Amino acid sequence: MAKKTKDDIPMGPTGRPYHGFDIPAPLSSHGPARIIALCNQKGGVGKTTTSINLAAALAEYGRRVLAVDFDPQGALSAGLGIPTHDIPTIYDLLLDPKRDAHDVIVQSATSNLDVLPANIDLSAAEVHLVNEVARETILSRVLRQVAGEYDVILIDCQPSLGLLTVNALTAAHGVLIPLECEFFALRGVALLIETIDKVRDRLNPAIKLDGVLATMYDPRTLHSREVLERVVEAFGDDVLETVIGRTVKFPDASVSGVPITEFAPEHPAAQAYLRLARELVSRGAVA
Repeated sequence: MAKKTKDDIPMGPTGRPYHGFDIPAPLSSHGPARIIALCNQKGGVGKTTTSINLAAALAEYGRRVLAVDFDPQGALSAGLGIPTHDIPTIYDLLLDPKRDAHDVIVQSATSNLDVLPANIDLSAAEVHLVNEVARETILSRVLRQVAGEYDVILIDCQPSLGLLTVNALTAAHGVLIPLECEFFALRGVALLIETIDKVRDRLNPAIKLDGVLATMYDPRTLHSREVLERVVEAFGDDVLETVIGRTVKFPDASVSGVPITEFAPEHPAAQAYLRLARELVSRGAVA
């Protein structure tokens, strides 16, 4: 059988060859975790959707995953069907250095996927932490307790560049930027990159950009195609080949409290997140 040449590989939405990426081999052991912060100060770009479904996809490939809900809206917790009233949350861990993170972690209905939940209490954290010594490293302290038990820790950040997000960037080994294929979503990315550079310079020299993920892409519109083209021009190979399309299946899955990989496993959106997981493994962002 003739070997495929580069010309035989179809072109993807990013204008580069569209690879399938191999299914990752099983791991013989687990930990220590690589910590990835999903950041973008603009809301509604797909951070939580990506956190939930990437976590589920990695878990499906046998990775032990901890999803950290670091947004006071608690959308990640709700999207995985975890009630957050009258239970300890990530807020309690930030404020009480003696509390054990194991007592707060909740096992989701998805195999291999655990959650550190959050609720509206987290909105008060910045006020309480502002006078703390080494306030930017408090989340790092929390995650150190459990990092050895997981392969990946995904932090779903709130849509801001405040103290909580700086904590996430200080704790992380890498950053994944979900970016909506819409003009206004592009405008704030330079500020986010500047913030990442400052954290690298002052707090976390090892942090790296794992990739820019184009989300809510609609190939039927010229606007989506033009924005994606500009993103590739600006970020080059940092733009992931996988592109997440716009679909109503995401809110439907969220209402059901399960990842789309379980809600509609054959849907193109579910397959896209499985492909994203494979791409991150192939890039070395995930073991």
